[in-house]
Amino acid sequence: MKTALQLQQRIVAFIGGARDDFDALALEVFAFQFERNAAYRAFCERKDRTPDRVAHWTEIPAVPASAFKQLPLTCFPPDDAVTEFRTSGTTQPCSGRHLFKTLDLYDAAITPNFNAHLFPDGAKMPLLSLVPDDPHSSLAYMIRKLGARCVERLETVEQPVCLLGTAFGFLKLFDDGISLRLPPGSRAMETGGFKGRTREIAKTELYEMFEKHLGIPPTHVVNEYGMTELSTQFYDETLYVGHQSDVKHSPAWARVRVIDPQTDEEAAPGVHGLLRIYDLANLWSVMCLQTEDLGVREDDGFVLFGRAPGAMPRGCSLNAEALLSA
Repeated sequence: MKTALQLQQRIVAFIGGARDDFDALALEVFAFQFERNAAYRAFCERKDRTPDRVAHWTEIPAVPASAFKQLPLTCFPPDDAVTEFRTSGTTQPCSGRHLFKTLDLYDAAITPNFNAHLFPDGAKMPLLSLVPDDPHSSLAYMIRKLGARCVERLETVEQPVCLLGTAFGFLKLFDDGISLRLPPGSRAMETGGFKGRTREIAKTELYEMFEKHLGIPPTHVVNEYGMTELSTQFYDETLYVGHQSDVKHSPAWARVRVIDPQTDEEAAPGVHGLLRIYDLANLWSVMCLQTEDLGVREDDGFVLFGRAPGAMPRGCSLNAEALLSA
């Protein structure tokens, strides 16, 4: 266990700004998860990808996000979990579960990335949440950890604020007819898409509504991309670069690749593919996750386009039998 705790401490330090080698750390995490996570080990062995055969982080086998719906994917006894986050959304037939042995890594990853993208100007202001407090929601936990308080009446706000909420939550607020102008400098983080809970609109239209109903221009609205199955979030670079942008960049402790679903290889620049995420903060579950989200590579970042139902890379198929046979 001492080695495991040392590895965790090294990742926490990396998240905190310490210099380290992502590739070397990723290979250590892979070896740790191969040893401790029986279901993942069986999956890797069926693909003939073992620590002695994987020489670079891009070769680490990716588990489809849907696997979290089939069984616990942990490097520890599931009964020892301190927290369980669950997936949400009416478009999903069942929930996925992400079990945590500790929240130390999750907590470490929240604040630096959030501040870098929501407060690159160093501004200080209250955080107000439109997200219901759900003990099994990773988003609600993140917002609590950031110190946000639930908002009751925006009409009483007299200083710049940062609003945190889901896309469908904000759209409902706008459709209900709210109309005011928050103090200059106010900003918003929206996330989660619409999940079948309301009508769907384009991102550009939603951002125009922020300015129409709240006085927050599109240059001060940032999209956050996160998943229950991950421990790290990704943000649009809008406030960081000073103009509206859909490009997201990975923090130092994570990587995102865009994968061609037909070849299971890196998609060509400008070609849509599925996002494959490598998250060192996922030490105690599975570091490499194959999502069903479409994106495209742009320079050293990526642009998210939303869910691609049923699309799964050919080389990443994972069924319950392969996992349960461990």
